[in-house]
Amino acid sequence: MTYDLQLAEKIRNHLSGIPGLKVEEKKMFRGLCFMVNEKMCVNVSGENMMCRFDPELLEIVAERNGFEPMIMKGKQLSGYCYVNAVGYRSKKDFDYWMRLCLDFNKIAKASKKS
Repeated sequence: MTYDLQLAEKIRNHLSGIPGLKVEEKKMFRGLCFMVNEKMCVNVSGENMMCRFDPELLEIVAERNGFEPMIMKGKQLSGYCYVNAVGYRSKKDFDYWMRLCLDFNKIAKASKKS
């Protein structure tokens, strides 16, 4: 599966404009993952954004346009969602999702290194 190159560039540009972030890109989840400060932050999966956010905010986040729960092996993953193009098309909405991911990134635990 290919991923939306324009969306990836939009995320890349957004992250590059924030001082102090260490950003690394990795191919992951059949798309492109943006690791911020060595933690998974936001991904491009097909035409969707895949966002990592504070699980405590699920009820609020689920009300947003474009929200789709992330389901793996029949189970909804807590703190992750997909956002379709309707949900990130406007600058205001795109900025909301990026802020949501970056706010959680500050407190998220990094994955264990193998």
